[in-house]
Amino acid sequence: MVGAALLLFKAAQLQLFDGSFREKARTATIDKQVLYPSRGLMYDRNGELLVHNNALYDLKLTYRQMDPEMDTLLFCDLLGISIEDFKTQINVDWSSPLYAKGVPFTFLKRINSEKCSAFLEHQHKFPGFVPVLRNSRGYDHEIAPHIIGYISEVDAEQIEKSEGIYTRGDHLGTSGMEKVYEEELRGSKGLKYVLKDKWGRNVGQFKEGTLDTPAVSGKDLIISIDHTLQAYGEWLMEGKKGGIVAIEPASGEILCMLSAPDYDPSDLAIDRNRGQAFQKLLTDSTQPFFNRAVSAQYPPGSIFKTVLALVGLQEGFIEKDDWFRCQGAFYYKNVSWGCHAGPGVHNTTSAIQHSCNTYFYDLYKRMVEKHGWSQPDQGLDELDETLAAFGLGQSLGIDLPNEASGLLPDAAYYDNLYSFQDAEWRSTYIISNGIGQGEIQLTSLQMANLAAIIANRGYYYPPHLLKGYKNSNQQIDPKYQERKTVPIDDAHFEPVIEGMEKAITNGTAGLAYVPGLQICGKTGTSENPHGKDHSVFFAFAPKENPKIAIAVYIENGGWGGSYAAPIASLMIEKYLTDTIRPQRTWIETRMKNATLIQNP
Repeated sequence: MVGAALLLFKAAQLQLFDGSFREKARTATIDKQVLYPSRGLMYDRNGELLVHNNALYDLKLTYRQMDPEMDTLLFCDLLGISIEDFKTQINVDWSSPLYAKGVPFTFLKRINSEKCSAFLEHQHKFPGFVPVLRNSRGYDHEIAPHIIGYISEVDAEQIEKSEGIYTRGDHLGTSGMEKVYEEELRGSKGLKYVLKDKWGRNVGQFKEGTLDTPAVSGKDLIISIDHTLQAYGEWLMEGKKGGIVAIEPASGEILCMLSAPDYDPSDLAIDRNRGQAFQKLLTDSTQPFFNRAVSAQYPPGSIFKTVLALVGLQEGFIEKDDWFRCQGAFYYKNVSWGCHAGPGVHNTTSAIQHSCNTYFYDLYKRMVEKHGWSQPDQGLDELDETLAAFGLGQSLGIDLPNEASGLLPDAAYYDNLYSFQDAEWRSTYIISNGIGQGEIQLTSLQMANLAAIIANRGYYYPPHLLKGYKNSNQQIDPKYQERKTVPIDDAHFEPVIEGMEKAITNGTAGLAYVPGLQICGKTGTSENPHGKDHSVFFAFAPKENPKIAIAVYIENGGWGGSYAAPIASLMIEKYLTDTIRPQRTWIETRMKNATLIQNP
């Protein structure tokens, strides 16, 4: 009884007679602190770290908790700001609904770890100021900016559309895989409830932390590229404009994808004043932001002859051993279209080996006139339907923004194009399409995928960059594991592949020959009415059980065999053997030192 009486007396003393405890309870506030997750990292296919996080802090201020007598000089010295900066940051527009004196707002952004550590040693002198951990991106290699992308601070519209996911000061992916996989990379925020006294000092957890939720880090991505191959390709493409795409035929995984000119991804990291760098890149006449690998649409040139041959063989317009005589040009009435291969007799293999224009002009004319000379529209649309099965004239669905679809012009396109003329269009109006010129346009990605289809003898997996998630069982989008076939019998691939192999060993792509690798490829020269022609090449290797399919497109590079073919062969050799043979280093040096960018 005595003990119980003592307890009751002590409780009464604390709660009824000692006002200090009531005052403490009255003045204590609950501070809801947002815990920001670590953004997911990025690795290459071999486990090499490509993108990491650097600690970065925003300094939050609750104005009512600030001590007006604080040592402003020390505060500014710790954070490396001026008194004028301090006054500007303090004097916000309190009439705005964005600010309230009892609610934390961002006083200073992007404080590095060193400054934050120095501030934390003196934080008790500056009530109301609380550092909040953010993250900025850091890059372990100066490669793949168009693949990786960059992050930016959210704007008002993005906040409104996010339904509470983003608030002021948050970051999100703006381009590249940072944008496409934003949901996976960003993670989820946590919450921590902290009791604070009227001076802004922590006095303990609210409800012993039972209401707290931890932040969940974003998922780490495994990107399918080989960082060594990517860096090598970017090195070779210095001083050039164009794109390179390399694919693993058996999976559709992108081994390398680059667009030149490019930029150092660290130039756009948010832990620095990137405005000047961004403006410089934006106004550069060579358009380094433009991803030429997936967004640029080009006439493919003579590499298009391979798929035309496949369709021609499948539909019986030609037989593989049919011989056709070329007299140095294709003649129709009083008009002729030239052939760089020169006079000769060619079957399918030989026509691809020597890139005979006449052979494919004739073949294309037969295809378009399938239903008669006066009905080219039906033949063209049926040809386009078959070509579409190869992924041409449509986006392939790669996990990057802004993929272009290319163009397979159909009958409606030409009806509109020639609508000003009284006469109807005929096959000879569009015959340049037969050698990959005319109005046909493909992306470098589509060209590389076409090489993969031929390498696989008739199928492909949609090209993609996400190989998987590190330390997670989550699977990639199942659409990237769906095998797609083309309507060509297996037997028809052999004469085409034989022609591609001979183009390397004794044809138009001699500089692409690498002993022992059995590279099969095809050159193309894309005519350019505004300057020097474009150099084009696609290939795969080895001939059996291919490990890499590649397309190289170099603007203003001239003949396909001059630059695109040797660069592609160097990339193939590097990937398959991890080295360049001493007898081929002169080719490497020549390709590296070539500057092909034309003045605008």
